[in-house]
Amino acid sequence: MADYKDLWQSLNIDLEKHDQLCEVLPKFYSEIYLSQENRPKGMDYFNMVVSEIHGLRIKELDDHRKQGNKVMGSFCVFVPDELALAANVINVGLCAGSDFWHPDGEKYVPQNTCPLVKAAVGAKMGNTCPYFNSCDLLVGETTCDSKKKAWEILDKETDMYVIDLPQMKREKDYESFSDELKLFKEKLEDLSGNEITANKVKESIELVNEKRKALKRLYDLRKNEALPISGKDALLISQIAFYDDPKRFIQMTNELCDELDQRVSNNESVFSKDTKRILVSGTPMAVPNWKLHHVIESSGGAVVCEETCTGSRYFENYVSNEGETLEEQYKNLANRYMGINCACFTPNNGRVDDIIRLYKEHKADGVVYFTLPFCQTYSTEYKLVKEKLDKEGIPVTMIETGYSLEDAGQLKTRLEAFFEVLENR
Repeated sequence: MADYKDLWQSLNIDLEKHDQLCEVLPKFYSEIYLSQENRPKGMDYFNMVVSEIHGLRIKELDDHRKQGNKVMGSFCVFVPDELALAANVINVGLCAGSDFWHPDGEKYVPQNTCPLVKAAVGAKMGNTCPYFNSCDLLVGETTCDSKKKAWEILDKETDMYVIDLPQMKREKDYESFSDELKLFKEKLEDLSGNEITANKVKESIELVNEKRKALKRLYDLRKNEALPISGKDALLISQIAFYDDPKRFIQMTNELCDELDQRVSNNESVFSKDTKRILVSGTPMAVPNWKLHHVIESSGGAVVCEETCTGSRYFENYVSNEGETLEEQYKNLANRYMGINCACFTPNNGRVDDIIRLYKEHKADGVVYFTLPFCQTYSTEYKLVKEKLDKEGIPVTMIETGYSLEDAGQLKTRLEAFFEVLENR
């Protein structure tokens, strides 16, 4: 990575602490990703993005702001990119995937807080993540109680806006979320000084739908018996989708998929035929949380799909672009985003249906249900999921683990035992 210290200093980054983070990440990435054999050539671009993770993109955000434009950061798939783009506001997904940020986070939230929320608070309050400090606005949402309290903490440090997400999916809830999008549109106009028009929203809907199509194309390729790409690499691409330039991401992902298409035609797989195909379901995995995928794929399994927010929930279903007025577009956006089957909803039977459908489509052998410690929504929902998967004859095991690598050996033993069960079915 080039020297960006002047840029980081201008963003009030704690350079000493940040250097510690930058020292660890390259070795960690190399051990997990660069050690893989027969990786697609198209992954070179995504390797570059990670090598410049706090550099090139941060410079682009800085240039955008110097031109009088704005940047916002968000934490969830329920925050619509379409409205931000229509205001010429860049939206970046924010870092929360490492226990490096936990010590600073624990100064503000209890130790027994969800690792993702604790890391997000620590990254901002400790001034060690340039993405947080590149944002003119942080946008949260009401998907869990820990997050709602975290937004109150961050609000004292920066401009914070919270989107109220209904917790049920009745007709009035769709209408409520449509009204919430109107308020968010007004906030973005105030922030940017730019009017959001129906034509601008139409253009941004088309762009974000193209990004979703690129990711869906990638995931569809993982349905083949010959797997052209590892689950680790697919996860990395999904994570990068949250903060990379959309047009560039679409181009590079489609170029990679062209290569993967050829691999499928050649029956070329990165795994042996007897490798167990695993669907991962559960909580999101923010950069650099690559732990579970790495353990699965070094223990005899291959991740073929993620039913997570950093997986299928992020790109499945497109926003209808038939509306010609803002009112129609609010409704179309609400219909798409309220269709996401997050565990925050009650009831949430649609998520189980998604797991079963994806399991069958990706020809999986078993499901690994992943949850972070202290994530009550996903942990509690496991009972319902397991009951329905048992009825379908779908093997499932629950893995609860945080960001630390201390339990990697134990997880490997548990997963190897699960794969042995799959082998004997």
